[in-house]
This record gives sequence, C-alpha cells and structure tokens, in this order.
Amino acid sequence: MTPAPDSPDSAGAPATPTRTTPVDAKKILTEVLKYTGLLAIAIAVIGGGLGYLFAGTEGLISALIGTALAVLFASITAASIIGAMRFDIAAFFGIVMGAWLLKIVVFIVILALLRDAPFVQTMVLFLTVIAGAVGTMLIDVIVVFKSRLGYASNVTLPSAPDETAH
Repeated sequence: MTPAPDSPDSAGAPATPTRTTPVDAKKILTEVLKYTGLLAIAIAVIGGGLGYLFAGTEGLISALIGTALAVLFASITAASIIGAMRFDIAAFFGIVMGAWLLKIVVFIVILALLRDAPFVQTMVLFLTVIAGAVGTMLIDVIVVFKSRLGYASNVTLPSAPDETAH
C-alpha cells in the first residue's frame, strides 16, 4: 500500500504532494509558447533583415542570436511553470524561482562571452533582445487576459436538488 500524498514515506520524511495539472493552465501556457514561436519568426525575419541592411552579416547573426535568447528564456519560464504545477505551492515557487535565477546567470554568461566576439554587432543584439522581451511580455498579458482560468481547480460541485423529493 502506498502512503497518501501528504503522509510521510517509509523513511519518515514527508512526501511532496503531487497534483494533477489543470488542463486550462496547460492550454494557456502552450498558447503562450505557440505565439512566442510566431514572435520569434517575426523578430528573426524583421530584425535579421534590418540587421543585415544596417550592419551586414554581423547584424544578421546578432539578430538571430538575440531572437534565440528571447525565445529560450520565454520557453524556460513557460516550461518551468508547466512542470511545477504538479507540486505543492512551496515546490512550485522553488522551481519557478530556480528557473528564473538560472536564466539570469545564463544570460549574463552568454552576454559576457559575446561581448568581444567579432561576429556580433552589439546594438542589433540589444534591440532584438529588447524586442523579444517586450514582445513575450505582451504575449503573456494578452493570452492571460483572454483566457478563462477558474479560481479553483479540481472542484466538484454538488448535484442539483431533486425537485420530486418534496
């Protein structure tokens, strides 16, 4: 017999309760990822074209790197939330905050490595990263505002009263 989700395991440590992920929340986050992919295509095409026009091949490469960074970081956020929804609230925030800290460290390391790279045009990289960050924030806001996610999940409502019982 397995212990209940909130009961201690055989070693005496409390087990981390897992929950089923609400379908609506997964749907919202996958919609965010879908629109983020479309935004990435738009930024890569427009930013890459303008980068190539104003800074040559270095501008194109920089725009593509900036687009990849923006999409990577937005995807890490959505994926960490989808994965963390199965756990209790403390684990949820731990996973999401851990992913956020990981993104900050990776971002700083990548920018430090690219700072003096001869194939990077820093202004194009900066503008595409900003376009990606602002665009993904707008996507998050629009998708969440248009969504209909209930305040309570996994709730069973009582059945309607039987009118013939009177």
